[in-house]
Amino acid sequence: MSTAAVVPETFGLTGDDARETLLTTGRRRLLQDAFVRLRAADGFSHARSLAYVTALLMIQGVIALVGIAAALGDHGLGNAIVRTVRAAAPGPVGRLLTRGVAQASQVGDSGRDLAIILGTIGAIVTATTLMGQIERALNRLYGVERDRPTVQKYGRAFLLALTVGVLATASFVLFAFGQEVGDANGSDTATTVWNIARWPLALALLVAAIALLFRWSPRRRQPAWSWLAYGAGVSVLLWSAVTLGLGLLLRVTGGFGQTYGPLAGIVALLIWAFLSSVAVLYGAAVAAQLEAVRAGTSTPRASTRDEPVDTLPSIEPVSELLV
Repeated sequence: MSTAAVVPETFGLTGDDARETLLTTGRRRLLQDAFVRLRAADGFSHARSLAYVTALLMIQGVIALVGIAAALGDHGLGNAIVRTVRAAAPGPVGRLLTRGVAQASQVGDSGRDLAIILGTIGAIVTATTLMGQIERALNRLYGVERDRPTVQKYGRAFLLALTVGVLATASFVLFAFGQEVGDANGSDTATTVWNIARWPLALALLVAAIALLFRWSPRRRQPAWSWLAYGAGVSVLLWSAVTLGLGLLLRVTGGFGQTYGPLAGIVALLIWAFLSSVAVLYGAAVAAQLEAVRAGTSTPRASTRDEPVDTLPSIEPVSELLV
């Protein structure tokens, strides 16, 4: 059960915006209270669940892509898969997920078809499960103790898996194919500008994907996108720091592979997935805490006297709350 304080729904309030609230509250205090909210909502337990499903999803997704690359006989596509995964995953994680790409050309037609079918179906089912778990985690962060009914929950999860998946894939494609797109421009100036611009564009797509999760996953009426963008940006920055930092750490500490041997890739994948999940949930906690401040209930942890509720009624515009 979550002990995070319930965040009143504030979509009806007008007259202020997220930036003004941020300046009034102070970023340091907001980030500290968001961490308290994350702990109160048992966020690290939810992150462990998300990490397991995320790791499974990545393995199944790569299996499907490997099957497609093998069926097409396109070595360029296989190499693009390698670049995409290694751009997004550090060290042993990328090597683990892309090891099958080199083996794709060695399997027969039946093996390729099986990889496509099982990988695609497994990825869709796992992605839908992942979105359902994200709803549960975000509900607890907002103090909502009950998820949607099963059909509504997983129907919405399926749609989110498709939409968020498209945005995330587009972001990773920019990581992998950005260089080739820039070289195709022909102009040295255009190539230079593109190679610089594609990185913030890829990160912006990730922010949009996470903001979409924050907007539609919780069982409540969320505020405007501007109120969710800051938390989504925090998630992306933390994820980038986790990915780069873990990759650097694994390269510097060469003993990691020697310690875990053939299990190094699996261990690194689970660590990376867990830290990435914490990054996403912490960003959601920031968004929730920012809205709580706006509603005038900035205490992140509920008192023992508070009774859990599904949702709170929306707050009517009150001038005192906007000060």
